[in-house]
Amino acid sequence: MSKLTGIPSKIEVDNSAGVAKDISNDVTSFTLNTSRGEQDVTGLDKSALERLLLLGDAELALTGVFNEALSHQVFRDCGVGNPRETTVTLTGGCALDHAVLNLTYSSYIVSRGTDGALTWTVAGKLADGTVPTFV
Repeated sequence: MSKLTGIPSKIEVDNSAGVAKDISNDVTSFTLNTSRGEQDVTGLDKSALERLLLLGDAELALTGVFNEALSHQVFRDCGVGNPRETTVTLTGGCALDHAVLNLTYSSYIVSRGTDGALTWTVAGKLADGTVPTFV
């Protein structure tokens, strides 16, 4: 497989009514972390660590430009508590290029910079116990 860039990428997030909204044009950067817990099972007879993989998890951090008509409509009520289906598409040129996750978004932070820029950040964490995978 060849090396790829993240251009273009796509982010779709359900609004509070459960309708998927493509907010890619408002998102300026994202970080997707698909991790697993680990258990140290190193015995006294070992000279190096021995581990078992445990439960899977996922976290998505988004940063974007404030758009009252789109991304703000998606995230303004994110603390209500319903998980939101979120699709992260890395690039169109890869066979395993997107992940569909049910995430709980617990914070939506709108910031005004000293230069007047109005931006936002939001963080979502895995909500439904489904192992995060790329398909």
